[in-house]
Amino acid sequence: MKLFEKNAAELSEMLQKKECSAAELTKDVLSQIEMKESSVGAYVTCCQDCLEQAEKIDNARAAGEELHPLAGIPLGIKDNISTKGIRTTCSSRMLENYVPPFDATVVQAVRKTGMIITGKMNMDEFAMGSSTETSYFHQTHNPHNLDCVPGGSSGGSAAAVAAGEAILTLGSDTGGSIRQPASLCGVVGLKPTYGSVSRYGLVAFASSLDQIGPLGKSVKDAALLQSVIQGHDNMDATSAYRTYTNLYDNLNGNVHGLRIGVPKEYFGAGIEPEVKDAVFAAIKLLEQNGATVKEISLPSTEYAINTYYIIASAEASSNLARFDGVKYGYRAKEYDGLTDMYERTRSEGFGDEVKRRIMLGTFVLSSGFYDAYYKKAKLVQRRIGQEFASAFQDCDVIITPTAPSAAFRIGENIGDPLKMYYSDVCTVTVNIAGLPAVSVPCGKSAAGLPLGMQLIGNKFAEQTILNAAYGYEQLVGGFQSIPETF
Repeated sequence: MKLFEKNAAELSEMLQKKECSAAELTKDVLSQIEMKESSVGAYVTCCQDCLEQAEKIDNARAAGEELHPLAGIPLGIKDNISTKGIRTTCSSRMLENYVPPFDATVVQAVRKTGMIITGKMNMDEFAMGSSTETSYFHQTHNPHNLDCVPGGSSGGSAAAVAAGEAILTLGSDTGGSIRQPASLCGVVGLKPTYGSVSRYGLVAFASSLDQIGPLGKSVKDAALLQSVIQGHDNMDATSAYRTYTNLYDNLNGNVHGLRIGVPKEYFGAGIEPEVKDAVFAAIKLLEQNGATVKEISLPSTEYAINTYYIIASAEASSNLARFDGVKYGYRAKEYDGLTDMYERTRSEGFGDEVKRRIMLGTFVLSSGFYDAYYKKAKLVQRRIGQEFASAFQDCDVIITPTAPSAAFRIGENIGDPLKMYYSDVCTVTVNIAGLPAVSVPCGKSAAGLPLGMQLIGNKFAEQTILNAAYGYEQLVGGFQSIPETF
């Protein structure tokens, strides 16, 4: 097995035992990028100093310095997370040449560990999309079938892990943008509790829903990286002030006595039969190993998609008002006066999906429609949170499909926004309620494409859902992230 095929936990042990060097690992990943990137398209920007970073880690280890377990592990970062001196575009023409003067808090944290930043990952423009087809730069392809999408908006982050072009990646999740591509690409993706990871330096889409999180080949990988990036940050007013434990050190795969809730609303019309079968088979396996299973109801789920797109679009219309051609970013070359410059800049700089959501958000916030749409959506948001809180009185985890289907073909849904939005039907409630959730592979479709299972926890119960996911991972003998024929 080549180094890029191994997960971060395995490589961490190898590096600490000096069974391989950071330079050897980085060269192996860079070689995979060179061979596969032209067909996958996971990156927007590749860093040129990767080997230099790796050699510094090797020299420090040779000198006997005490290093973090993740030191020397190659990491890709979604292109909406600010990286000092490295272009951060949000996969948009609007920020095509933007180079931030500062690091996001999570980037500061990973730099301190000595991880090797390989580059910035492709995404849907400003994180608006479910297939990475709205990127201004290029389409990202699913390594399991290059004719299919990798999911979105963190499609580049998931595809890179699945293709061995990065060992770990960071993504962002506003309505499923870590978990859905993790499901479609056959990797593990964690959306943490809202407020547990600083959003300082994350280019805002919907501020009350956005959350940065890790993607990797195993549950251990997600626990390792989440333990690095979680914590209170004074630079983020929504950051939760509490004590955070090391999730990796406390990982326990014992599922005996685990109380699983299975909400009937997540297995109804629109969910492909092979997805239902795979998730129910996984639940059955957990039950056979000591977990208890109970059917529950989350009745407001049917309103979740409408609620999510009203709230998210409203916040997007406000957050993206800053991109006006005055301060930084793209500016139209020809215009007649200030107002025309605004209009031309935003018309030329934003893609169709971004403009669609800005217009929808502006509409629902307007004086004549605020009460009819936005105010009602916020009331439903509270109701959804209450239903989850009630369910967790009797359950430790709630298990659902991550996505309603396996990866669909490139171009299949891009012309139908409503059909595209429905691909987030299983994930948006988690963001609406501010809960943590992890997606893990749970089988393959008839066409050989990965299927994902979502484990949802109560607020700040990352340890609980990761323990349950790790227990399942052990029962199935680990996850095969990299396609055998790729």
